Amino acid sequence: MDIKGIIAISGKPGLFKVAAQGRNNIIVQSLDTGKKFPAFASDKISALEDICIYTYEEDVPLVEVYTKLAEKEGYKKSISHKEAPVKLREHIQTYLPDYDEDRVYDQDLKKLYQWYNLLCDNGLVVKEKEEKPKAKAKPKAKAKKAAEEEE
Repeated sequence: MDIKGIIAISGKPGLFKVAAQGRNNIIVQSLDTGKKFPAFASDKISALEDICIYTYEEDVPLVEVYTKLAEKEGYKKSISHKEAPVKLREHIQTYLPDYDEDRVYDQDLKKLYQWYNLLCDNGLVVKEKEEKPKAKAKPKAKAKKAAEEEE
């Protein structure tokens, strides 16, 4: 799952994709509506790749949480963010059982599911292809040694 270039802007609903960079701002495109507009340095901008979820052991990056959720949901949309907070907490327990219940608020869970479903709608939640290990070519050093020995 690649969420590079996807940002959240405090005070604005939804997620945005960085489209271009200006002198004093960046041009962002809403994933929800597709409209483009400038975001300035005074806006509180957070890249999704920098956001973490609190757990009892260590903070887990959002991309890892979304990967676990995607595997659980079969890379399809999850439950709605409008569900009761109790239901959202029960659901996150199934794939992230050690999340910190005291430091992860209900609003955080609503954003987590809203953003995940928005990423699904835009085709950004896809299973990453595993790279097959390539057969290693024989080192050329042996060929050089053999050629030198023949001389």
